[in-house]
Parts: sequence; structure tokens; C-alpha cells
Amino acid sequence: MKNCFIDFIKIYCKSGDGGTGCIHFYRDKYVSIGKPDGGVGGKGGDILIQGNSHIHNFLHLRYHKHWIAKAGFPGKRNNITGANGKDLLIEVPIGTVVKDERKNIIMEITKDFQKKVLFKGGKGGKGNASFKNFTDQSYHYTQSGIKTKGNWVFLELKILADVGFIGFPNSGKSTLLSTITKAKPKIGNFAFTTKTPQIGVVNVEDFNSFLVADIPGIIEKASEGKGLGHYFLRHVERNSVLLFLISSDTSDKKKEYFILLNELKKFNLNLLKKKRLLAISKSDLINDEKKKKIKEFFSKLEENIIFISSFTKEGLSKLIKTLWKLTKSK
Repeated sequence: MKNCFIDFIKIYCKSGDGGTGCIHFYRDKYVSIGKPDGGVGGKGGDILIQGNSHIHNFLHLRYHKHWIAKAGFPGKRNNITGANGKDLLIEVPIGTVVKDERKNIIMEITKDFQKKVLFKGGKGGKGNASFKNFTDQSYHYTQSGIKTKGNWVFLELKILADVGFIGFPNSGKSTLLSTITKAKPKIGNFAFTTKTPQIGVVNVEDFNSFLVADIPGIIEKASEGKGLGHYFLRHVERNSVLLFLISSDTSDKKKEYFILLNELKKFNLNLLKKKRLLAISKSDLINDEKKKKIKEFFSKLEENIIFISSFTKEGLSKLIKTLWKLTKSK
């Protein structure tokens, strides 16, 4: 299936209208027309949003973009309130941001089974029993239920991962992900092999673990729409730690590193305030002398640096321990 990763979608939501109040007068064998006893209309169904950790994007909403809850039922005689309209539950991935048509944030879903009311159903109208008084027992007046208005809303996914991999295409992000987790991303020797974010779980000693995300390759002017553009940069906003990967065979590591920083800065300045770690990937391709020079340069920038190789497993144990400590540090 093409484009099976959907992290942005627009859907139409309308909560249920309130039920109409009932007009009815009590009658029995000896009373032809008695006091009013029409009941209140039922409440309209709510539109609810709930987080589901087993859903990873909005593919299930692609062909179900209209969510209209049932209206409340009319009130009944004997002062019986009408039944409420059935609520509609929309399940979304953890990390979903719901916005209105003006792109204002309505709510965020950050936990499994977290449930919030997106739109409340209309209140039921009063029946004529609600308007009776001592001076007039023959009211023919009732209320209609409150009518609700439909709204288009935007659902935007920002992946909730502890660590986000940042780097140019072919910097070794996908290979690293497949080596330290059980994830199986597509790996190829050409630009933009990874076109959607990939997630994996890294197991640490004592049954601990943390979540990592491979963000599709960032290039110069990505924040302006070049390459894959800024489409996936929003996923970085939810990562607590950023792991920058620069390949050892890159001719100008300094330039590449500053390009990555600059693109994040232009997209969202707060991204540079996150904890980060720099890893030189494919370190099996360079000797100790080159490693020393690289380390000396980045030490001047006060950047923590680790040399890793997914092929020889060099530095991977140290990398995992360091990332684990960073995710737990305040």
C-alpha cells in the first residue's frame, strides 16, 4: 500500500443534537386532561478522543473522515427523560495533537487510554412538565434540544520517543536502529531510503528500555521544504534527547554538523535546548589518528562525542548506556 504512514489528517466532527422535550398531559380513567408530564429530551452523543498505543498513525481514519454522533431521543410522557445519543470514540496514536481550523491547539493525547471530550453533545430540551406552576397547569410549551455545530479538525502526530536520530541521508541512522533494536527499517545506499519515521525499543540492563526514532534524513534548507522538507521535523519536538549522527566518510563534518543545528534552529529554536549527543558513525572506516583529530575539534565546541560502528559493534554498548543516562537525567 502506498503512503501507508499518515501522520496528518483532517476530519469532520459533529456531536449529537439534544433531544426535543415532550408535550404530554396526564390522563387516566377519571382525568381527561391533567397536569403536564412531558419529559426532558436526551443529551446528544459526545465526540471523544482516546489514545491507543497499538495505533501508530492515522491510516485507519483515511476513509472515515466524518464522525457524527447520534442525537438525543425525545422526552416521553410520565416525565421520562429521553435516552442519550450514543457517544463516538475516535482512537488515535499516542502523541496526537488536535487543532481547530485556525490551527489552535484544542488538546493533546500523550498517554495510553487517555480519553478527552472533543465536542460535547447538545443538552436535551425541557418538556412541558418543567414549566408547570400553581397558576397554570395546562402548559403547551416545550423546548427543542440544543443543536450542535459540525467542525473540521486537524489531527497531527508528533512521535513520542525518548531519543531522536538526527542526520543527513546515509549517515547510518537506519542501520543503527536495526542494530540496537528489533526494528527492520528499509536500508539502501541512496538518499532518502527512509521516507517515514521508524521506531524501535532499546533494551537496557535490569529490564529497562527506552524508545528511539529514526527521523528521515535532514538536508540543508529542509526547514524551507527542500528534500523531504520540514514534514517530519515536528516529530523531533517530542524527543527528550537528540542523537546527531555524522558519517566518518563525510568530507566536512564541521559543516554538516552546523547545517543540522541550523535547520533545527530555523524550525524551532527550542530544539537546540534539548539534551544531545554526537556520534560519528561508520568509525571502522577511519584510524585512531583521524578519530583523535575529530574528537579534539568537537571537544572545543563542548560537544559529547562517541565513535560507533554498526558493522563491528564498536561503541554501541557505550552509546546505549550514555543515551539511557541522558533520558533519565533532569
